[in-house]
Amino acid sequence: MKLDILCIGAHPDDVELGCGGTVAKEIANGKKVGILDLTRGELGTRGTAETRDEEAANAAKILGVAVRENLAFADGFFVNDKAHQLEVIKILRKYQPDVVLCNAVSDRHIDHPKGSNLASDSCFLSGLIKIKTEVDGENQSPWRPKQVYHYIQWQPIEPDFVVDISDQIDVKVKSVMAYQTQFFNKKYKGEPDTPISSKNFTDSVTYRAKDLGRLVGVDYAEGFTVERYVTVNSLFDLK
Repeated sequence: MKLDILCIGAHPDDVELGCGGTVAKEIANGKKVGILDLTRGELGTRGTAETRDEEAANAAKILGVAVRENLAFADGFFVNDKAHQLEVIKILRKYQPDVVLCNAVSDRHIDHPKGSNLASDSCFLSGLIKIKTEVDGENQSPWRPKQVYHYIQWQPIEPDFVVDISDQIDVKVKSVMAYQTQFFNKKYKGEPDTPISSKNFTDSVTYRAKDLGRLVGVDYAEGFTVERYVTVNSLFDLK
């Protein structure tokens, strides 16, 4: 299966929080989108790896993605080395995405910049013909995505461009709240508090998108940073 877009996140819920609205919008526009989670989020204070698996599957259904895979790297301890890069390369060559959306280049959680660098480096290496990989006994062909963009997470980073998600904000919020163990939910009141379990954080999913939208004249938006200049055919392609 070839994908138009592959979204990569260090943890289940990274994609939903960072670019869930953009994912929903591109799917509504007929694009085929997949998600790759690098870890199962097993070090999370609340919930378990098993509950995160279930929540991730539910969120994927809400967004309507074509496929979701998890490489089960060690949460908190995975590194950007050859062994990990090869596993990501196998996924890139398997699905041949034109665009990759991945973790923020800098963020509060140490796994986010690690995941960002791992995804970015793997996208480059995946295009090298002398790197050999195989899946199910079959050799894979080199593949390099045309674009790699980084979504914004906890830390406020100035975006290089934004996507209008005004029509998708409800789907984004619903996909985020599929992670019932992680975010504000009275059902889990007895569990330890975390920076993302407060009502303020849950509300921020909407108000941060609304504030970014305000700056560009739409209701809600998501921001991204780029690795190289974005090209347009005409000034009128810009809004």
